[in-house]
Amino acid sequence: MRTPAPSSSSSSYTSRDEDAEKSEKPEAPVPNLRLRIAYGALRYEISVSSIVTFGEVKKLLTEQTGLQAGEQRLVFRGKERENGEYVDMCGVKDRSKIVLIQDPASIERRFLEMRRNAKIQGARRAISDVSTEVDKLAEQVSAIEKSVSNGVKVPELQITTLIEMLMRQAIKLESIQAEGDASVQKNLQGKRVQKCVETLDVLKISNARTKPVVLTTKWETFEPPPSTTTQWELFD
Repeated sequence: MRTPAPSSSSSSYTSRDEDAEKSEKPEAPVPNLRLRIAYGALRYEISVSSIVTFGEVKKLLTEQTGLQAGEQRLVFRGKERENGEYVDMCGVKDRSKIVLIQDPASIERRFLEMRRNAKIQGARRAISDVSTEVDKLAEQVSAIEKSVSNGVKVPELQITTLIEMLMRQAIKLESIQAEGDASVQKNLQGKRVQKCVETLDVLKISNARTKPVVLTTKWETFEPPPSTTTQWELFD
């Protein structure tokens, strides 16, 4: 007696059940890897997923090393790895050692940036010193201006000396190489010096027209006291 062949409908149900069973099976978790990073004399250990790229590893190392991803080179098994390469595809295992090297071009860029920042800071300090001196000289200009406006003649040497001191500060400003906001401060102090010198030039003319005040003292005279004669008594 022949066994009847299964119908097509029953076979389709069987395949659907198998697909459902497969879909219900939980996916295996992606294992984590502990990577040992050698950066010169420094050693780091980070935990990453086994399916990350070397570019993602660089981003994780940025916080620990202070190097931006573009400044890093990662070497594994004697070969520099590209950002898009996956660590597991390159044979990286748990506790594998990866060598981190700073990009030589980034070292030069960082050195130039540090030198530029030091130059900017030096310019700011120099401009600040000039500003302090100009503040003192501006106070003297105000004092002279007040005296001349009150009709008090000021020694011409005092005015010319003050102009020379201001011009020295102007020369200092010219010798300062500044950029950015430091350049703005340099121009501001230069205008202050120019204004003070122009004010003194005007005061110099006004002061020359001012006549010196002559003070006379009237002495009070006293009449001499009347002369008195003393009579001496003679004794025998």
